[in-house]
Amino acid sequence: MMASAPRLLLMCLVLEEERCVSELAEKTGMRMPTVSQQLALLRAQGLVTTRREGTTIYYRLASEPVKDIMAMLYKHFCAGTDLPVARHLETLEAE
Repeated sequence: MMASAPRLLLMCLVLEEERCVSELAEKTGMRMPTVSQQLALLRAQGLVTTRREGTTIYYRLASEPVKDIMAMLYKHFCAGTDLPVARHLETLEAE
């Protein structure tokens, strides 16, 4: 699940803080339906969980073990990058 660059980036973003689909779409440059689809896959695998506030659904990492793993991945693949998100995704996919 986390080998996909878009999903890895989404998980890095929800590691930082709880976020909604529109915010994730804005930060990644992905379309909202694409973000929703990727989050549904992560949720089905138990990697993210949700909280509803009115009509907005917020996503966060599902457990401490997932947070621990993502903290390590974040350090190597997400933190400190000054690349635009699209270029960053290309870099992740090339690795």
